[in-house]
Amino acid sequence: MDYRIEHDTMGEVKVPADKYWGAQTERSRQNFRIGKRKMPEEIIEAFACMKKAAATVNERLGKLDSRRADLIRQSCDAVLDGRLDGNFPLVVYQTGSGTQSNMNMNEVIANFGNELAGEKLLHPNDHVNMSQSSNDTFPTAMHLSAYTAVCRRVLPALTGLRDALRVLEEKYADIIKTGRTHLQDATPLTMGQEISGWRSMLDHDEAQIRQAAESLRELALGGTAVGTGLNAPKGFAEGVAEELSRLTGFHFVTAPNKFQALTSKDGLVYVHGALKALACDLMKIANDVRWLASGPRSGIGEITIPANEPGSSIMPGKVNPTQCEAVTMVAVQVMGNDVTIGVAASQGNFQLNVFMPVLIDDFLESAGLLADCMDSFRKNCVTDIQPNRGKIRENMTRSLMLVTALSPHIGYENSAKVAKKAHADGSTLKEAAVALGLLTPEEFDAWVVPEKMVRPE
Repeated sequence: MDYRIEHDTMGEVKVPADKYWGAQTERSRQNFRIGKRKMPEEIIEAFACMKKAAATVNERLGKLDSRRADLIRQSCDAVLDGRLDGNFPLVVYQTGSGTQSNMNMNEVIANFGNELAGEKLLHPNDHVNMSQSSNDTFPTAMHLSAYTAVCRRVLPALTGLRDALRVLEEKYADIIKTGRTHLQDATPLTMGQEISGWRSMLDHDEAQIRQAAESLRELALGGTAVGTGLNAPKGFAEGVAEELSRLTGFHFVTAPNKFQALTSKDGLVYVHGALKALACDLMKIANDVRWLASGPRSGIGEITIPANEPGSSIMPGKVNPTQCEAVTMVAVQVMGNDVTIGVAASQGNFQLNVFMPVLIDDFLESAGLLADCMDSFRKNCVTDIQPNRGKIRENMTRSLMLVTALSPHIGYENSAKVAKKAHADGSTLKEAAVALGLLTPEEFDAWVVPEKMVRPE
């Protein structure tokens, strides 16, 4: 491999000749060979967008000449359109402030810009990092990437799954089935009502995520090293927030208190908490689906789900609820990430949190996994859920809890006697009630009507 010599304040470093990064990136690449998780692409994109906005505002405020500002913008565009892929090699487990990833971006932009110019006009610190610090750029990149992931990935996928459930809710509104509590038979409801519970969970999750995500609109940029804004000109923070709003299409504002913005990660904790709530509901929905589809002959078997692939390497013809299993695995991963995020946010000392790379990596993993699994669950399972009407009717008519309709007429204790007798001798509720002399067959038929039990009188 060919190398070139780059230098920083600690001396000279050999850097691969075909890469645009510089000495600080290479030092980090050599010093932190920890795991295989690279800095997320979303963070790289957020940094490029932020550096572009910062150059424009520095130019507008008279801090940066137009030629250098334009070179920075061109370099940032090259990052954003993928031309500089392969130049961001750093792992998540580096400095807790993300300083080396900030410098990775600064060095790549500077070296690529200098190549465009045909001369050395850009310095990674003096020009690309002008008016900034790693301590305010990395938190800003975190908010930019997290908000974007929520709005462009999680919410559209959630909406798609919710709408698919709404279709089923309306389609199967007339099917009366057995309700279940504690994994035991309960009073009837309609299949549409059961699905409406799933759909409403996603309605609530969406509202909670949208409300929580508002906290991510506040940006730390302009706080520089400790929150005082040292070396950032007046108007820089506000200007960059406005420019980033223009570039991204989302409305961002400068954080009113930069000391809080640098050291606290409460917004990310709050939003991820809403993502965890979504994961919990997806776990419940997926579990309900696979329970209801269990069998096909020895389980509940009230619905059928698509047979997407063979389920066993030894049992011919076996089909498993694989999409449900994928959703539940994603859910437990998100719950685990929430623990990491909460602990990471509680750490750091004085003016800076120093667990930021792992925090945002886990956040973005959760957002991506949730979006992907909801899309997959919708396309490969939910849209093709079919009721097994015969099994539903059989289970519903055999349910002992239909006896609940008798309580207003013969009382709770007598109704319990009916249910216990029917269960003990294998008779129907009607046969047991008549045998006990508690009512006539005609009265039973008039009072025990499942269609009247699914809504309040």
